[in-house]
Amino acid sequence: MNRRTIHREHHVQSSYDFPVVHVGGFPTAAITREALAEVMVRDCMKAREQGRAWLPRLVFSSNGQGIALAGRDKRFADAMDEADIIHADGMPVVFASRLTRHPLPERIATTDFFHDAARAAERSGMKFFLLGAKEEQNRQAVDQIRTLYPNLQIVGRHHGYFGPDEDEAVCAQICEAQPDVVWIALGKPRQEFWAVRNRERLAGVGWIKTCGGLYAFLSGDAPRAPAWMQSAGLEWLYRAIKEPRRLGYRYLVTNPYSLYRLARYTNR
Repeated sequence: MNRRTIHREHHVQSSYDFPVVHVGGFPTAAITREALAEVMVRDCMKAREQGRAWLPRLVFSSNGQGIALAGRDKRFADAMDEADIIHADGMPVVFASRLTRHPLPERIATTDFFHDAARAAERSGMKFFLLGAKEEQNRQAVDQIRTLYPNLQIVGRHHGYFGPDEDEAVCAQICEAQPDVVWIALGKPRQEFWAVRNRERLAGVGWIKTCGGLYAFLSGDAPRAPAWMQSAGLEWLYRAIKEPRRLGYRYLVTNPYSLYRLARYTNR
């Protein structure tokens, strides 16, 4: 384990009371979805107390794509190293964790966790901002969220089709809306780079949470795999079958390498 890894594990463990295990190269939170939603609420309440003195917690996810990408792209590995919390968004990560001292209690797929977060936000009066995806998909996702969670405050949204030169204006819009959580669906690695690059501009926001294809699922553009495929770690196969041109090659290339990194960089 290198010095940077030790620093990250110490940083995360000193900030939170859940165990952290090193799986596939990432310090990964051994926590349930429900407990992670409670952590979100606590962090956001602290952010409200501290105002602009609070730097947003960066909450990223670990899956096969990200594990493979970190092995090939040092910039992405460095971005992941900035995360305050990394949770397991892939069943292979959960399976590999069984080799460690603290096996992960469950997979925290962002598409599922969002609903835990939304219910917790309704109860506590928290506010969300949705950033990313195409304009129409973003709008449809917000409409669906408001139907599912009528008491949830969506205080703003913005599509993901903008360049780095527009970051300042987008962040100004977010800050004006005063959300507790900003959900970022820009795809890996752009969403992680964006979160790290703009963290200080969003001082006072409780969480910056990456969410990949969440809006596609919420809008109905992308169906979820059957539950048995999710439990068996085969959701990637379902998605590849549904979108072979876009995802087939990606999974063919990334899966073997991510499995290697899971075996090589999981601390037993």
